[in-house]
Amino acid sequence: MDCQVEIMQIAPQLTAVIRCRTSQDQLSTVVPQLCGEVWNFLRAGNFPRPERHLAVYLDCEMNIEVGVEVFQHFAGNGRVVCSETPAGLVATTAHLGPYSRLGEAHDAVHKWCADHGHRLAGPSWEVCGHWTDDVSKLRTDVFWLLRTTGDRPG
Repeated sequence: MDCQVEIMQIAPQLTAVIRCRTSQDQLSTVVPQLCGEVWNFLRAGNFPRPERHLAVYLDCEMNIEVGVEVFQHFAGNGRVVCSETPAGLVATTAHLGPYSRLGEAHDAVHKWCADHGHRLAGPSWEVCGHWTDDVSKLRTDVFWLLRTTGDRPG
């Protein structure tokens, strides 16, 4: 897989998410389940224009936020909460293909950053494009927040 990695400054994106702690081997079950739960919450509340699904990996301990991009603040229900993606300098790449191969995109970002002298700050996230039955056309944008001068290891 040939991933083109680029560096960009990004603003936070408002999200509707469920926070949880999971394990790597449970992601393929947990992420779709939680995305569905968030979509049900949004539909029941008649939210305008919910967008793409996402998963935010807050740390190396698999504390995650899973849900949907939204465009307005809201009061949650105790389980679904209003949050936002990290903001700042990121290394990013687009993965085209099945979700089971997303690790390749993350590995490409890690390698590119190491080769170009960038240090990862910790949080990363994936934003999934709209569903298509042709898995070769599934697009997932992968983001890794970068440390900037003066950042302290966290």
